[in-house]
This record gives sequence, C-alpha cells and structure tokens, in this order.
Amino acid sequence: MNSDESARNGANPEEEHLEDKENLTENTAVEEQAALSDHTAEETVQPSLTEESGQPTPMPVTSLQNESTAMEDLLATFRYAGFWMRFWAYLFDLIVIWSINGLLIYPVFRALDLSVSGEELFKPVNIATAVTFYLYFVFMTKYLGQTLGKMVFGLKVVDLKGRRLSWSTVLFREWIGRFISVTVFIGYLIVAFLPKKQGLHDLFADTTVVHET
Repeated sequence: MNSDESARNGANPEEEHLEDKENLTENTAVEEQAALSDHTAEETVQPSLTEESGQPTPMPVTSLQNESTAMEDLLATFRYAGFWMRFWAYLFDLIVIWSINGLLIYPVFRALDLSVSGEELFKPVNIATAVTFYLYFVFMTKYLGQTLGKMVFGLKVVDLKGRRLSWSTVLFREWIGRFISVTVFIGYLIVAFLPKKQGLHDLFADTTVVHET
C-alpha cells in the first residue's frame, strides 16, 4: 500500500511538469493566433479608415513625373495673347456691357422714375451697372471660357495648371482680381511685361489668356 502511494506521489511531479509544458505551449499558440488576427484586422481596417478620412492616396513618383511632363507640353502649346490684343477684346466687351445697360438697365430705371445720372458711387443705377459688368465677365468666362470680345479676337482664358476653370478661380479672377485691376490700371499694363502675359487678376487666379488653336 505504502509503495503504491509512493509510486503515485513520485510520478506526480513529472505529470505536473508535462501538464504545465502543454499548457504553456497551448497558451503560446493562442497568443500567436490572436496577434495574427489583430494584425490582419489592422490591415483590413486601415484602407477603410483612409477612405473615411478623405485623404487622397499618395500618387506614385512616376505618375507625378508624367503629369508634370504633360503639363509642360500643354503650356508649350499655348500662344499667349499680348497687351494690345487683350485691350481690343476688353474694349469690345465694354461696348457690349454699355449696350446691355442701355437696353435693359436704364429703361427700367426710367420706367421706375429713378435717376440714371450722377457720380455717386453707391447710387442705385451705378450699383446695377456694376453688377451687370461683373456678372457678364463671371458667367461668360465660367461657362464659355471667353467673353464676346475674346470670341471676336480668338482668345480664351485658361488655367495655367491645365485644370478646368472652377467657380472659385473665375470669381477670384473676374470679381476680386478685376476690381483691383480696374481700380489700379497698372494691373492691366503689366500684361505687356510679364512672360505669360498675365494681368493682376490673372496672377491672383493663376490664369492667363491665350490664342485659340
């Protein structure tokens, strides 16, 4: 009886050691499996997080180089319109705007018994003609890329980065930039001296005027 108990008691440490070793091996395998699952989950979630953040995927260097080369080729095809060509086109546009005011704005003001004369800056008729002036340039440039004057002389407004003219670009060029150019006439004169024949309003919007091909 005592010898059997001693035999069983002597075998217990080895069995316990084997059991501990098996448990340790099993725990290690579970931990490795969990770590692998977490890593796989991170790889799966990362693209969706990038998409949700709205950040653009970085373009390969080769694509950027090709885009840059294409842009240089595009700019090389441009034949920039000089000062006098743009001047005559602008003069034609002023005649068109004057005609619009004479056919629409002034008759309406006379019909409403409102004065159409006077030099006050914020007089209603002056505000109305100013709105006509800026809307003419904004809408013609946005939707056609050229005003009637530019159409007659074969000119067109282009983005120097080759992009389609956006509302922000057009508003910046034809409203804010043109207001400054009209106020400070040198904003138009610099067209004659800059390599890309840009006026002050062109410099603000990163645009210029070119001859149509």
